[in-house]
Amino acid sequence: MPKSQKFPLPLFTLLTAGPALIVGAGLWYVAGLAPSCDVSISDRQTAPDGQFDLVVFSRDCGTTTGPNTQAALIPAGDDLPEDAASFVSVGQTDAALDARWDGFGNIELTLPQGAEIYRQDEAVAGVTVIYR
Repeated sequence: MPKSQKFPLPLFTLLTAGPALIVGAGLWYVAGLAPSCDVSISDRQTAPDGQFDLVVFSRDCGTTTGPNTQAALIPAGDDLPEDAASFVSVGQTDAALDARWDGFGNIELTLPQGAEIYRQDEAVAGVTVIYR
């Protein structure tokens, strides 16, 4: 039987961990180049049944986005994700949406007159949205 040669452990570690560290550092650097958005929450209300939080916020991604006010429904108590999907988006910063939950568990919002509406869903996660 031929004698097998063992691959030295330090050399094996260097040849596997070294490239992994280089790739990881490169990904970390590239991720830092991507623009991030600043999210400012102006209102947060928990649903009467405690299942969801209604969050009104604006998202500023620098020159890539215009002024906006948005509303999203997220699980109660969770942090608002940076990429939260909104069900209403208005082309006006700090628009007073006067968001509230009604007695039937619906969401009521007031849309500002004359503002550009980018998105206006009639329901979200099984909850009806009423626009005034």
